[in-house]
Amino acid sequence: MNPVAPMKVETASQFGRVGLLVGGNSAEREISLDGGRAVTDALRRRQVEVEVFDGSAALFKAISKQRIDRVFNLMHGPGGEDGAIQGALQLMNIPVTGSGLLGSALSMDKVRSKWVWEQQNINTPPFTIVGTDNQVPGDFLGEWGLPLFVKPAGLGSSIGISKVETLAELPTAISLARQYSDTVIAEPEIKGGEYFAGIIGDLVLPLIRIETPRAFYDYTAKYESDDTRYFCPCGLSLEAENAAQTVSLEAFRALNCSGWGRIDFILDDSGKAWFLEANSIPGMTSHSLVPQAAEQVGISFDELVWRILESSL
Repeated sequence: MNPVAPMKVETASQFGRVGLLVGGNSAEREISLDGGRAVTDALRRRQVEVEVFDGSAALFKAISKQRIDRVFNLMHGPGGEDGAIQGALQLMNIPVTGSGLLGSALSMDKVRSKWVWEQQNINTPPFTIVGTDNQVPGDFLGEWGLPLFVKPAGLGSSIGISKVETLAELPTAISLARQYSDTVIAEPEIKGGEYFAGIIGDLVLPLIRIETPRAFYDYTAKYESDDTRYFCPCGLSLEAENAAQTVSLEAFRALNCSGWGRIDFILDDSGKAWFLEANSIPGMTSHSLVPQAAEQVGISFDELVWRILESSL
């Protein structure tokens, strides 16, 4: 694991006037607002001049009036995490935290991110795109069987994801996923431990392993349940953890991600990592994983927020 690098910026005035972008209209709106409150408080404790904007329209208006020098983007989902805001700010010459247009777009699209990983020989569960007839192809079911996970291709926070254990459950799962994305995928369950690698710059944070009594690490387990258990240190040997961290960084960079983010994967019983998705704007709520992992290497929440803002440089 790489040592923690010193911070690049010494005084808050070097950041100028910061616009914190939160909210928006996606299904992840409330998560963004919750994290935004914590980030706002952290920035103000560090004397950063920050103005909060709910949605991009208000932000663009402030930029046009030259009130904003850079953007801390914490707007999850479509419009905030898919490259749209990154491209617009690039045209306006306004620096923004996290990944750029391409990295944001690729990591948000589960189909294309998995294609990239497959081409780079980075293990990811096999998948199929659910047809317009709302059917999982018979040959895929025949090869992989049940259970399957049915997912919208362009959303995070496990929203719209279902674990399907019987064929009778498939139509409802597909219908739910279609509410959040035109493209729906199905992939087989990979049995093993669920791990998460937070990344800040070139630093891969200590891995977090989770356990939940729920069927999988869904929205409730992530943001509402007090029964989810988080393990950091994760319980792996130093050698195994370092190996998983190295491949997690490779998976992150393969999608052209940068700045900060999180990689989610399953470690099966043989020790093989199966990469599920990249998150270019992870949550920053009280239950969120990146702040928990950062704390393990002595990075407080306020310092973490500062380092994320540094990624706009």
